[in-house]
Amino acid sequence: MRTLLVTGPGGSGRTTIAAATALEAARDGRRVLLLTTDPAPGLPAGPDPGPGPGPLPAPAAGACPGPAPGPGPAHGSPAATDAPPAPAGLTVRRLDPAAHFRRELLALQVHAGPALDLLGAAPLDDDELTPLPGGAPFTYLAALRDAARQEWDLVVADLPALPDAVALLALPEQLRRYLRRLLPPERRAARALRPMLAQLAGVPMPPDGLYEAAARKDADLAAVTDLLAAPTTRVRLVVEPGPAAAGALRTARAGLALHRLPLDAVVANRLLPTASPDPWLADLADRQRAHLKELYEDGAPVREVPHLGRDPRTPADLALLGPLAPDPADAAAPAPPWPVEDLRATEGALVWRVPLPGAVKSDLGLVRRGDELALTVGPFRRLVPLPSALRRCTVTGAALRDGELRVRFAPDPGLWPRTP
Repeated sequence: MRTLLVTGPGGSGRTTIAAATALEAARDGRRVLLLTTDPAPGLPAGPDPGPGPGPLPAPAAGACPGPAPGPGPAHGSPAATDAPPAPAGLTVRRLDPAAHFRRELLALQVHAGPALDLLGAAPLDDDELTPLPGGAPFTYLAALRDAARQEWDLVVADLPALPDAVALLALPEQLRRYLRRLLPPERRAARALRPMLAQLAGVPMPPDGLYEAAARKDADLAAVTDLLAAPTTRVRLVVEPGPAAAGALRTARAGLALHRLPLDAVVANRLLPTASPDPWLADLADRQRAHLKELYEDGAPVREVPHLGRDPRTPADLALLGPLAPDPADAAAPAPPWPVEDLRATEGALVWRVPLPGAVKSDLGLVRRGDELALTVGPFRRLVPLPSALRRCTVTGAALRDGELRVRFAPDPGLWPRTP
């Protein structure tokens, strides 16, 4: 299964590009799942079914029915009102963060029932729950978890805008860290001692159900983490060439590199025609092409998508935006680990090389915390475990050169093995 995570600045047309990508792949005969919280233009969406108990059947419920359509209208022609439906291999799932929030909170009340009874709390009912800000990322994580259990050829996820999308993709790793700190799995080994500990401490001990719930959540987060770390997972950035496009691309690339998320391509959306008799439109197109050149100079693969002169409304309109679907024959290799360069013989140091394309020196932060390194790049932050060799060293300096952070470590004489 291939996973394509689509994001970009707000208003760049990422939902339209995600829908066009999913539609093209389905027309090629692949089983495709499109995840989105916004209406996909021209594509009917099935309801969000909520969490599934395990592996789900082949795509059927919520799939867009109908035979594969023929060729759409020529570029620039009006959208056809009798456009054929999308192919049957495409499933569009409209996510509902409010419904997901209610399900999760009601489930949490069940698992935390003994603690709530102890506090004298009255449980909340379904009909009095209203969604809270920040629930959408958890809805996406649940949808990606369920997608990993199904048999799809391609999953296209229409993510929130930058930088929220990068924060969403970093969330599984962070939540697993929090769970391990707050509810360590090894504490379940002391199950037989809990009654005695409760008497000694004078307070009830956490019930088994709480640890079991934490274990289930950890397994769910592990499934999403594995999906994001798979070599077949890529991130696609959608931008409309303009004054802010290059800066948004640099920030996004640095955040993605920090979390080791490979970039598939940059989609330059809504490109105006270069040959126009209208001097105003020609000048606007020239300025847009100048910003497009900046995207190419950044070094990432660029895919150009023309402006249709209207908002895409039908599958035929979406077909005019391609080709966008990833090639299933492209070999995907796992992201290489950040290398450690041994310069002890010449400089007496080990150098950890961290690729951070797009990073700016003024936006970097670096803090050693035990066996971890807290890396900050602009609005993004990650706690990275140190390789075993570097845990016996002290940080002596760092420098950013050519899109690569080089952190220098000096061996600690008290921990480093001596050579005869």
